[in-house]
Amino acid sequence: MMKKACLEFCWEYVDGRSARLKKQGIALQESLGSETKSSAGDKHETGRAMVQLEQEKLGQQLQELEITRSILNKINLETPSNKIRLGSLVKTSMAYYYISISAGGFKYNDVTVYCISANAPIAKLLIGKENGEHYVFNGISQVILDVI
Repeated sequence: MMKKACLEFCWEYVDGRSARLKKQGIALQESLGSETKSSAGDKHETGRAMVQLEQEKLGQQLQELEITRSILNKINLETPSNKIRLGSLVKTSMAYYYISISAGGFKYNDVTVYCISANAPIAKLLIGKENGEHYVFNGISQVILDVI
């Protein structure tokens, strides 16, 4: 099932990003621990401050990742809908879109599906529409061919 494969791709994307962020966190912690007091005290303090700033950025990224996880947790593949909403796989005259999180393109057989956030401009145009409805994106008129 194409829709299930899209959701799995999104989860793999999030899990991969989580693993990379955790590795960064470990590396930063080690870097902070290995900062040794040199004869130039200012250099030491600057190094520690830079590592701490990186840790703060990492913390923000981890919070954003948790929000992304919560969005994926809201997707229910069992509840069908004729209207486009979070979790819909949409075939348009231009492309396939999976309304979920921004995870990039996903290849399913010979079809590329774009996993996009519900906040993406194209998603905002699509949400609430049904099969056969037309919309204009970037000055190009398009039609919704299927809502899966």
